[in-house]
Amino acid sequence: MDFVGTWTGRTACLLQEAMRETNEAFAERLGISARTITRWHGAPEMIHRTEVQQILDLAYEGAGEAVQRRFGLLMRPPADRIQVQAQSLRVAIAVVLRGDDVLMVCRRDDGAIRWQFPAGMVKPGADPETVAVQETHGETGVHCTVRSHLGNRIHPLTQVIADYYLCDHLAGEASNLDAVENVDVAWVPRSAVTRFVPTDTIYPPILKALEAAA
Repeated sequence: MDFVGTWTGRTACLLQEAMRETNEAFAERLGISARTITRWHGAPEMIHRTEVQQILDLAYEGAGEAVQRRFGLLMRPPADRIQVQAQSLRVAIAVVLRGDDVLMVCRRDDGAIRWQFPAGMVKPGADPETVAVQETHGETGVHCTVRSHLGNRIHPLTQVIADYYLCDHLAGEASNLDAVENVDVAWVPRSAVTRFVPTDTIYPPILKALEAAA
């Protein structure tokens, strides 16, 4: 049995692959939400919190010999396979406006606390625009509608394809509906966004859209 010193988004997803389970089945096994598993696929380098490390340890140690053998083989892919696999993943990101405010979520990320816009993984065949709206509601309880597509890029940190949508608030108060991954959800003044997220990491069309909406 291979020893896993530190579970990352990548190794956790390799365990899921070795078990040949869907996101829903793997989430049920671990006792967390399927949305959380989806996020792991988009963040291969993330390091899980201590309690999640323990859950994954138990799942791996309790797996059968066949699963452990498959996991060991999957742990040794060619280096270029990891890059191609990461870049094939897609996320939809919603920049939701309500008057002078924009919706943001505060995530636990590699042991740090980081603010960002609501986002969700886009499964093959899914419509990114629909995912942006659905994930925003599932994560924050806020209903929104897409005003325009701001564009897409290869995210500089995660290397996934990121689609950005400017959205308008329809209904709902901001609530943290995913306490496993998120610390907080809040409406932030548009003029204060760069206090929460470094300017050089924000997709430039977002800044232009926020300025134009003022």
